Amino acid sequence: MSVESTIMQMACSAKAAAGELARASSERKNVALERIAVKITEQADAIQAANRKDLELARRNGLSAAMIDRLTVSGKTIAAMAEGLREVSRQEDPVGSADNTWVRPNGLEVSRMRIPLGVIGIIYESRPNVTIDAAGLCIKSGNAVILRGGSEALHSNQALANAVSEALAETGLPPSGVQLVPVRDREAINHLLRQEEYVDLIIPRGGEGLIRFVVENSKIPVLKHYKGVCHVYVDRSANMAMATEICLNAKVQRPGVCNAMETLLVHEEVAADFLPIMADEFFKAGVELRGCERTRAILADTVPATEDDWHAEYLDLILAIRVVDSMEAAIAHIDQYGSRHTEAIVTTDYGRAGRFLREVDASVVLVNASTRFNDGGQLGLGAEMGISTSKLHAFGPMGVRELTTTKFVVRGNGQVRR
Repeated sequence: MSVESTIMQMACSAKAAAGELARASSERKNVALERIAVKITEQADAIQAANRKDLELARRNGLSAAMIDRLTVSGKTIAAMAEGLREVSRQEDPVGSADNTWVRPNGLEVSRMRIPLGVIGIIYESRPNVTIDAAGLCIKSGNAVILRGGSEALHSNQALANAVSEALAETGLPPSGVQLVPVRDREAINHLLRQEEYVDLIIPRGGEGLIRFVVENSKIPVLKHYKGVCHVYVDRSANMAMATEICLNAKVQRPGVCNAMETLLVHEEVAADFLPIMADEFFKAGVELRGCERTRAILADTVPATEDDWHAEYLDLILAIRVVDSMEAAIAHIDQYGSRHTEAIVTTDYGRAGRFLREVDASVVLVNASTRFNDGGQLGLGAEMGISTSKLHAFGPMGVRELTTTKFVVRGNGQVRR
């Protein structure tokens, strides 16, 4: 069978499965999620063996350390995936719920009911955990999903997808509700993006190049997340010890992910005291610092920052630093260079914190906390489908509720329009 025929057959069967999943009770869906969690735990050795094949090939092909990190499936990773599924199962099922209800003067009762989106196509790179996160979220929200993982993770994704299919079959839900594209051929992406008759939404997760390719070639609506150029702004009233810990965590804890800090903004009134202390911590962690002229006047060893550095998503132990005159200047910098992903302020002035929260345009804005908390699991969503930096129809981490839409439901008592 050709790649085109394979994708079309998958899309057609996903559409049929979506109807069954949309009608499934919360109990049936939760039982399936628990069964998947058990399956991946029981099959951990086989999953990790498959992952080692991908890692070996990735190293031979010279993939970056950040990509290797994203690709690795450890015992801890599997445990986190299983717990994520259980957390999703414990959440309230949005399907069938009414967002609000009102009564018209003629007695018609109008409400908006939550319903699944239908069939979702996920195109992603490197991260095998997306296979489980996407499966769990789509099952809970009553959607079918077609997964097209990166070729570098094919063995890992196949092992995980097989466990999902087995669990669905054992619990009476359609295995075709979660399907993994079984080929490495990149042409499969093009064919998937043309299945507008069957697929309702495409969500790409990966590098900016992949996402722009999907947006430019898809006949299906796309939920976008181009990149994470995330900032921490250290205000003039910041607690220095708190700021040091937050900034170190935001940059160093896991630098190869989209919610890592890429630019540090520091108020001029505290820069001379804060930057030497902060730089010492960064140097110990192996971070390369690139600074503006005012930063370099304080930190002489800092590499001069260029205009490209303010736009950069390094995904590495590299950090750009700018000293700013005011909070207004910090917000202006974020407006110009940010990617609407994650922004944070460290301050003890809660009036200024409130203004930062209101005025900064990002999917998650934090006060006195690391950017690393922009994550579905950390924010209580259990797992996430990704982080949307566009505003239609979701903004920020996408959990179960963000994978539904609403329809109007009208209840009458014989009313007719005159």
